[in-house]
Amino acid sequence: MISQLSALPDGPVTVAGWVETVRDQKKVQFVILRDESGALQLVNPATRDLDETASADEIAAAALTETIGALAHGTMIRVTGELKHDERVKLGGIEVKIATLEVVSEALPETPIADDSSLDKRLDWRFLDLRRPEASLIFKIQTTFEHALRTWWVERDFIEIHTPKLMASASESRAELFEMEYFETKAYLAQSPQFFKQMAQPAGFGKVFEIAPAFRADPSFTSRHATEFTSIDAEISWIDSHDDVMQMHEQLLVAGFTAVVEKHGAAIEAAFGVELTVPSTPFPRIPLAEARQIVAEGGYEIPRADGDLDPEGERRLSAWVRANHSSDFVFVTDYSTGIRPFYHMRREGDPTITNSYDLLYNGTEISTGAQREHRVDVLIAQAREKGLEPEELEFYLDFFRYGVPPHGGFGMGLARVLMLMLGLGSIRETTYLFRGPTRLLP
Repeated sequence: MISQLSALPDGPVTVAGWVETVRDQKKVQFVILRDESGALQLVNPATRDLDETASADEIAAAALTETIGALAHGTMIRVTGELKHDERVKLGGIEVKIATLEVVSEALPETPIADDSSLDKRLDWRFLDLRRPEASLIFKIQTTFEHALRTWWVERDFIEIHTPKLMASASESRAELFEMEYFETKAYLAQSPQFFKQMAQPAGFGKVFEIAPAFRADPSFTSRHATEFTSIDAEISWIDSHDDVMQMHEQLLVAGFTAVVEKHGAAIEAAFGVELTVPSTPFPRIPLAEARQIVAEGGYEIPRADGDLDPEGERRLSAWVRANHSSDFVFVTDYSTGIRPFYHMRREGDPTITNSYDLLYNGTEISTGAQREHRVDVLIAQAREKGLEPEELEFYLDFFRYGVPPHGGFGMGLARVLMLMLGLGSIRETTYLFRGPTRLLP
């Protein structure tokens, strides 16, 4: 790998990758070769305009010069040559003098995208767009982040589950569901693993997690919505309130951010201009009513009629939290019953409030969490209040008829976290292959 070369002594090496640029000068040729680990300068003294007395070596050298001059961006090559350390070389202080060059796979000379291509155009040619080093860095960061989350969970005896994505009925409501033919009946793509991770609680699993796809038939074209996304979910038993879930959630994120900062902090600053830091705990906790008051006192009237925050309200609240609490994260708590699902537990003594929260990061919601209602009679009553027929929820309600501990958990969008972590403008950048209302390719 190119990243390993700096540790090697001068001498023969073989490298492989794709051509990024060629500078074909009269007396010397330079090729910038890139692989998944980095970039390297290749050099070749040009041999041109041979006469009839040219030796076999000179003819071979001229052929190599001609081959290099014809290399197109993206062509895959394998090169053997002489590694030389030279501090004058700006690209890593090393270069390789080419001895032999094999064209493994030629690229067409005209590429369909350029540095100034629109995001939508780049997504059309995503496999080429992902060759950008900052693009591959995003998914190296994703790998580190997910591994850190899994490590935190596993070290604390959480069980990883893989829930089905085909469902016989709605997981929360029939809104935003993809319906499909399923043999002689209908099936739905899962909006979340909510019901199934709750099923693990009466099963005695205690603490579970999943990182997996979820599907929303949401016709939104915003920078933070997708019809298929990766959801990070956890559920834990024997909680006293949603505060136990928030404590688990913030500790988990600290573990993820710590790993990313340690492994990629310098690269993130170089590529994205973001000085990423590990968040301090506890994250601020602000009840929704107080959050709306803070936003109103800042001069913004939230236009929503349901009592929730809108995106601009989230941004303004987050700016206030950053200024007053020096935190990029804030838990907005105590959501009203009317804007929460039927399975969220309601506050003892105040049934208009749920034991739930949204987590905002850098001005945008990344997660919803809650204590779940575990009493089957209460669940049935709350489902009816929401216009759901308990008969359609029988398989779910059965979970609660044979003993279930108090429990709660959260779901969090992976691409959103990465987008906000790196200061990018859209989850399209932090999704390997984006799916939206008008995009099913590539």
